[in-house]
Amino acid sequence: MGTRNIHAWKHTTEDGEKREVRAEKFGGKWRIQAKLRDDASWTYYEVPLIDDLLELRRVLWNKYQRKHLAFEDVEAVDKVIRDAGGKVPASDDE
Repeated sequence: MGTRNIHAWKHTTEDGEKREVRAEKFGGKWRIQAKLRDDASWTYYEVPLIDDLLELRRVLWNKYQRKHLAFEDVEAVDKVIRDAGGKVPASDDE
């Protein structure tokens, strides 16, 4: 059984609503869920939004920089971003 690896962040939508996003790596796969502050339940994304993937990548990169995360997790999200047709941002040290 895989280990749990959860990352969460909050942001304000263009409509001014608070949105919380959680990304979990479980069994080698990333799962992303989100909800607005007033929602009763979480929305689970079969196909994650590219903006959520890019923010997850930023969160993971920051944790990697502080040596709180293996680079393999950053690489795994980079692959998901590329597979979704997105462009992986250049890292600060590249």
